[in-house]
Amino acid sequence: MDEGNLKLAQEFLPEEYVRQGGVSLGGRARAVRSLLSQRQLPRQGWNEASISAFLDELATMDSNNFADRAGVGEREARVFSPLVARRHFGLGHGVGRSGELAAVQPKAAGSSLMYKLANALVLHALRLAGMRVAKKAIIVPTATGMALVLCLLALCAQDEEANREEHGSSADDGGASESRHARRYVIWPRIDQKTAFKAILTAGLTPLVVEPRKCPRGSDALVTDVDGVRAAIESVGADNVLCILSTTSCFAPRTPDKVVALAELASEYGIGHVVNNAYGVQSRRCMGLLNEAARVGRLDAFVQSTDKNFMVPVGGAVVASANKAFVDAVSLLYPGRASAAPIVDLFITLLAMGEEGWTELLASRADVFGYAQAELAQVAERTGLRLLDVRGNDISMALSLDALSSECGGDDDAVTMLGSMLFVRSVSGARVVVPSKTKTIGPVTFAHYGSHSSASSEPYVNVAAAIGMTSTDIDRFVVRFEKTLAAWRKAHASPSTSTS
Repeated sequence: MDEGNLKLAQEFLPEEYVRQGGVSLGGRARAVRSLLSQRQLPRQGWNEASISAFLDELATMDSNNFADRAGVGEREARVFSPLVARRHFGLGHGVGRSGELAAVQPKAAGSSLMYKLANALVLHALRLAGMRVAKKAIIVPTATGMALVLCLLALCAQDEEANREEHGSSADDGGASESRHARRYVIWPRIDQKTAFKAILTAGLTPLVVEPRKCPRGSDALVTDVDGVRAAIESVGADNVLCILSTTSCFAPRTPDKVVALAELASEYGIGHVVNNAYGVQSRRCMGLLNEAARVGRLDAFVQSTDKNFMVPVGGAVVASANKAFVDAVSLLYPGRASAAPIVDLFITLLAMGEEGWTELLASRADVFGYAQAELAQVAERTGLRLLDVRGNDISMALSLDALSSECGGDDDAVTMLGSMLFVRSVSGARVVVPSKTKTIGPVTFAHYGSHSSASSEPYVNVAAAIGMTSTDIDRFVVRFEKTLAAWRKAHASPSTSTS
């Protein structure tokens, strides 16, 4: 309500009442003005009413919400269910156009503005988390795996363009060249999470898997075999390698890849480098590695999950880079319009958090990790287990279950049952890994799948200290874990090794 309308309202209400209402409306207007001009997280998070009012205002700018519209197209953001319309705040047009994900829609000025603001806010959030090198970021309405596919395809497109320029072929002949085949290999330091590996296959590329090695300093950590990566590049020739696809956030005993050394290799051999930073935004260590990698070598893009880092429903990812042109290339690859739902979720969340809320969550998570480590060390001492020494991983921890394996005569199925028993007792997220499992994904069979290494021989259970967790979560887990462990030992331990 503008000043003119407020003045008219005084004909119905006492002037002081209208003035008080005007102060409230003015405060919201100033908050919006600050957001549009600063393009950063507000210092303090907005309340729900302010966020809802702003989204309603944005929605009125979209053509589907015009009071006198006459929509005659096949796509007019017609929504049958009022419940669905409310769930999406009337933003039914999605984001982007057929030619580019970040393009402005003529029919959807409000949705387009929301998307531009959301990208600005998430870039600010990444920088506050320690990612100083990020120059541009876009939210894509796909989870991490498909976002990685887009990055790989963007590298493929760049390679094809370079090939055309070098050898004089044109778009008319499909960019074909007899001088050099398209780069098709992706070097992938092994980490037993399917997403990144399947992204390589989905992009139509060929993975070359490099096994990790045990940390030479006597810890339990599995680290990147940089020499193995170099050997993999040279085995097929650098001209045939599209990129290295490395990982930061991972399950212990795996530690973040040596992305700095890998960035130097990528620069040395003239190949791409994409980092799966799925839930690494909450880790100062992971963010520091990305900063240094971009400084000393080649780092084309880093991809992070929205749900794992920003506490929103699954469905979105953030593609960021120190190279604005690469982010633009990813945006240009996305076919057609895209769902605005994951973007709206993140936009609302970032406004609600504000800078203070976001930085507080990051600091709290780090504190919870330290608390969890101390508590699990005590659990290990009380129960005869061992907390693995994985100092390079500041999100995930692992308790060795070697003692349980001995107690049940090496029956891996019995050890795995501990995970099922924990889940039945409402403990989610704890992963029990046994080294005897194999898994085939596409053309590759992984020995000891889940443990990140074909040489692994030790069962363990993973526990993570992720953003949004509290010390209460850890306390509750500890109590249930020890009770479950006692129940497991009673049911599964061999008579000769029973501790009862």
